[in-house]
Amino acid sequence: MEERLQPSWATLGMTSTSFKNDDEMPVDYTEDGLNKSPAISWADAPAGTRSFALICDDPDAPQATPFVHWVVVDIPAAMKTLPEGISKSANPREIPGATQGVNDFRRIGYDGPAPPRGHGTHHYHFHLYALNAPLKLAGTITKDGLLRAMRGHVLGTGEIVATYRR
Repeated sequence: MEERLQPSWATLGMTSTSFKNDDEMPVDYTEDGLNKSPAISWADAPAGTRSFALICDDPDAPQATPFVHWVVVDIPAAMKTLPEGISKSANPREIPGATQGVNDFRRIGYDGPAPPRGHGTHHYHFHLYALNAPLKLAGTITKDGLLRAMRGHVLGTGEIVATYRR
């Protein structure tokens, strides 16, 4: 059910000082290392952007749907970078006004790559959405709940991908 880039949506340019697009995720940002969130930056937000949302998932996981590593909603429109090492709390101090949801490890905040040993290279997609309003979701936020709430609010999207294997 994940919304994909539509021709009418703007494309956000995404970069990271923590990893290069389509390159291997450094171990510090994985479950095998410090498990800290990577820095993510973006540009080219379309006019009318009032907030951003971020989802990181792994479509190579051995399950029916991509494995969710991070969900963040209501990132302020003025922000252009998420710093590395964001605290693992529902309302992290590093992103005033934002809320982090529950990942598929059943924890709040970011949890990095931890693919099954010998399962090959996995791809970690960081999807950013420019929204025309803050969503102000209540309760436990999940990827599916965020995708439903974003319907009709997406102005633009961007993506950056890291890989990892054990």
